[in-house]
Amino acid sequence: MHLKIQYYAILREQSGHSEESIQTTAATPQDLYAELRIRCAFTLRHEQLKVAVNGEFAEWSLALKEGDVVVFIPPVAGG
Repeated sequence: MHLKIQYYAILREQSGHSEESIQTTAATPQDLYAELRIRCAFTLRHEQLKVAVNGEFAEWSLALKEGDVVVFIPPVAGG
């Protein structure tokens, strides 16, 4: 299935880009992040992130569909 992925903060730095379109067989955001974590050498575990699908926060077990836009949201620091 074809998905659009968006990255922010450390994930953008580690992947080298802010978004990409990919073909994947991942069924859930958790499966997708596990695949991307290996490919992009992400240092954060999925438990440290939030995930949004099509502009809404989602469960890691949500069934992904063709054309979904997935955003992985790392913790942010501020002052």
